[in-house]
Amino acid sequence: MALKAGMTSPQLTLGVRLSDDAQFDNFHGDRNATAAIRLAELCRTRVQPVVLLCGDEDTGKSHLLQAACHQVEHQGDVAVCLSLEELLRFGPDSLDGLEYPSLVGLDDLDLIAGRPDWEEAVFHLYNRVLDRGHSLIISLRETPGSCSLELEDLVSRLQHGMLLQLGIYRDDDRLKILRARAEKRGLLVSDDVATFIMRRAPRKLGALLAILDRLDENSLREQRKLTIPFVKSVMAW
Repeated sequence: MALKAGMTSPQLTLGVRLSDDAQFDNFHGDRNATAAIRLAELCRTRVQPVVLLCGDEDTGKSHLLQAACHQVEHQGDVAVCLSLEELLRFGPDSLDGLEYPSLVGLDDLDLIAGRPDWEEAVFHLYNRVLDRGHSLIISLRETPGSCSLELEDLVSRLQHGMLLQLGIYRDDDRLKILRARAEKRGLLVSDDVATFIMRRAPRKLGALLAILDRLDENSLREQRKLTIPFVKSVMAW
């Protein structure tokens, strides 16, 4: 949910609107399935106050972060998911008062590396959240000891968290995700069409799913099935 930070800061509405698609039960692909199961368990039990989701771009970190927030809300508590990319323009004071939700999710922590004011603000938020007995889930590309964060106290705090390492999706995972997303949209993707898409699509999962969005839109508009000639014409745009 979005959280109004008017508790201690100006009337600024923060938070990422949670995507209905970002749930644990539709996090497909075998590569990171174990990490997803472990994170869901940690959200249920709350035995670990700080969890770090570490992995390269396109490994599902944001999906899992939002899925965790969804689960906490389904359990009757308040969760907020914050994109540091979105917050940077508001300044580090935008983190004031965010210790009140039961779960705070911080996406893309790497973006504040080398920004002393931001690193200090996250450090103080970390302490306030734990002081209230609440939880943090943080995503970043590298482990705390390997990333470019300069505030040693912040790095030390993060290293006390539970680390869940995510790997880059293999082709079989990307294919499974493509077909699962297509099925949810009511799109019939035959084996030969799926193979055609996979051979010509960029390797990044986000780009692959963007192609699926275009195919869905054009299929609905033109009332066409996903044949190889049709897919080829759409992908050529």
